This record gives sequence, structure tokens and C-alpha cells, in this order.
Amino acid sequence: MLDSLLLHRVQFAFTASFHYLFPQLTMGLALLIFILKTLGLRGHAWADVAARFWLKIFGLTFVMGVVTGIPLEFQFGTNWSQLVKSTGSILGQTLAMEGIFAFFLESAFLYLLIFGEKKLSKKLHWGVSFLLLLGTWLSGYFIICTNAFLQHPVGYRIDENGIYHLTSIWALLSNPWALKQYLHTMTGSVITGSFTMSSIAAYHLLKREHVEVSRKYLKVSVIVGFTASLIAVMPTGDWEAKQVLKHQPVKFAAMEGHFHTEDGAGMVLIGQPNLDELKIDNPIIIPNVLSFLTYASWNAEVKGLTAYDRDLWPDNIELLYFSYHIMAGLGTIFIALMGLSSLMLFKGKLHTTRWLLWLLMLSLPFPFIANTAGWFTAEIGRQPWLIYGLMKTADGASRNISEGNVMFTLLGFLGLYLLLSVLYFFLATRLIAHGPDRLPQVDADIATGEGT
Repeated sequence: MLDSLLLHRVQFAFTASFHYLFPQLTMGLALLIFILKTLGLRGHAWADVAARFWLKIFGLTFVMGVVTGIPLEFQFGTNWSQLVKSTGSILGQTLAMEGIFAFFLESAFLYLLIFGEKKLSKKLHWGVSFLLLLGTWLSGYFIICTNAFLQHPVGYRIDENGIYHLTSIWALLSNPWALKQYLHTMTGSVITGSFTMSSIAAYHLLKREHVEVSRKYLKVSVIVGFTASLIAVMPTGDWEAKQVLKHQPVKFAAMEGHFHTEDGAGMVLIGQPNLDELKIDNPIIIPNVLSFLTYASWNAEVKGLTAYDRDLWPDNIELLYFSYHIMAGLGTIFIALMGLSSLMLFKGKLHTTRWLLWLLMLSLPFPFIANTAGWFTAEIGRQPWLIYGLMKTADGASRNISEGNVMFTLLGFLGLYLLLSVLYFFLATRLIAHGPDRLPQVDADIATGEGT
């Protein structure tokens, strides 16, 4: 029989993972739409046409993010009432800021961007696209600050009743963990937006539809995607890994599959963690690389899991290990695919290289998988802590909700989100099938003449 704590965790993991499919796309698309509007302001008519098309997809995805995000925030009270009771005055600050400042800013300017193009001047409409980007990315920052307090609590005191009190709002908002995590998370969202845009452009080019506009915004998405893929590894991925090593060394050892302390530690590329024998089965290891990447020394000592009390080990090391390696492995593939696409773009052959267009089109799901795996790494690795070093996960869960009640709501979310998935897929495929509007013939001739 599953206990209620496990069901609380599974339900929150499911609803959070499903919800994040949508914000990661809108946060990435917000930057790309702003770039398209900037190109449109400089006289490129195709960019305005592309921006209108992607705003429709952005709007649909934004609505889905709102619908799936509201139940997620309520679950703090239903599933994690002891956490809210203790830390509500702290976590409520950033969650309220996300709703009041960022969400309303985002939704208001999205309306103006979609419906106000004919009523606003080109410069003002461009300015609205920047404000949409600002609101979208602010929303992400406030949520990251909330999570960062759980990962690395700062700016608080605990009274004699175990209640947490905020001592510095500035400390909460400038949490060094949040700053590095935010940069890495937003880079991941830009990768998602870029690959989605590249995939849809490749789809239209393979069908030889909307060629004039698709080949142009494919260029934008490939350049941005290649840049973001590099930044995701270095420096943001490196910063994130080093702060995990500094503040959560047990998580670092577990996600790397590093069981025993050693000098000149190698990096595991492939293998399966064996917890019975505390080793990696069938490993492919690059010697000394983990030491070098961690301490900039080929022979530096890297502590293994066995150096720490086993009660502090994450409770699902296998899932943590595979989540991290899926994220890192896909990140390497993203660099290779976008790098190859950039090379073919430079040669002027990308829009006619059908095998590469097929790869771009089929790559659509993988950034979503990588970002989800990244969040699994962050959250599973924090266990057994809900607030790292202060509150165990079991101590923050709701105590008066039976297993049956949690299972009932979990099944309800599964069914509801299945219906929402079908609805989103139906509406999104209709938008994609319709594609961007046609350029006026003069502009189409110019776009064709410019090439890719």
C-alpha cells in the first residue's frame, strides 16, 4: 500500500511537471518574439508575419499554463500544509509577487500584443513585446526565488514555535542560489522555444508550405538555439553544478554516480548505479575529468556518497542519476544539432537539406524532456529535505489527508490533464497547419532573394 507522503510527492511531481511544459515554452518564445518584432521594426515584413503566427501559439500555451498553474499553487495548502504553516510568510512573498506583478503584467501586454497591432504604432507595439518578455521572465524569477529558498534558505529566522519569519526581502530576492538557477533555467527555456520554432519551420519547409517566412524565422531560431545550447553548458550549467557541490555535496555525488572518494575522479558518461555493491555497472568513464571540471585540477579529491551519512542520501539515487544524465546527454546533442544546422545555414543550404530538416522537426519533444529531467534532478536530489538542512519532507506534508483522498485527486488530475493535452494538441496542430499568413508578393520576392 502506498503511503500518503509518497502520494503527496507523486501528485505534486506530476502536476508540476505537466504545468512546466507550458511556461518553459512561453518564456523561450517571449525572447524569440521580441527578436522578431525587433527585426520587423527594422523593416523586415516577414518578421512581423512570423511574430503574429507565433503569438497565436504563445497565447494558446499561456492559457494552458494558467489553467495548470492555479491547481499547483493550491496544492501547497492541500498537500504541504505543514510547510505552509511554518513558512507561509516567506514563500507567500514571492508567490504573491509572481501573481500580482509578473502574471498580470504578462497577461495585459499579451492582450495588447495580439489585438493591438493595428491600433498601436510600430514602435509602441515593439515596446509591448519587450514588456511581455519582461513580465514573462519576471514571473520565472519569482518562482525560482521560491524554489531557491527550499534549496538554500536565506533571510529568515525561526521562532520558538518553529515558525519561519522573513528578516530580509532583499536576501530572499537576491539569493545566490536563485541567481544561478534562474540563468540556467531561462537558458533551458530559450532552448525549448528555439527548438520548437525550428521544428515547426522544418515541418513547413519539408511540406514546401509557407516557405518564404519559414526559412527566415528558421534562421533566427537556429542562431538563438545554438547560442543558448552553448550557454546552458558553459557558463550556466557549470555555475549550477558548482553551487550544488558547495551547498548540497550529497546531491552532487549521487547525480554523478560517484560512490567513493578518490583523487583524479573520472566522469561517468554511461552506466547503471548499483546500490547493492555501491558502484556503476557497465561504465564508460573519462578519467580525471570530474576532478578537473569540479576543481580545475586533474588530480583533485572528489568526495563520494560513502563519505556522507546514509540517512542524508537522496531516497531515489537511480532516478536522480538517470535524470541528470538524460539532461546532460540531451544538452550535448542540442549543441551538435544546432551547431550542424548553423554550419549549413552559413553555407546557405539549411532550408534545402531535407535530412537535417527531418532531424530538426523530430527534435521537438527533447528539450521538454531535458528541462523536465533537470527539474527532477533538482528536486529529487534535495531529498530527504523539503527545506534543505532544516525541514525533512515528511515534516512538511499534510497530516490529516488519507491515502485514498490523495489517490482520488491524483487520478482526477491524470484524467483532467489528459483531456487538456488532447485539447491543446488539437488546437495547436490547427494553428500549425494554418501556418503564418502569406507575405505580399513584393515582400515575398525580397525574402526569397535574401536567402537563408
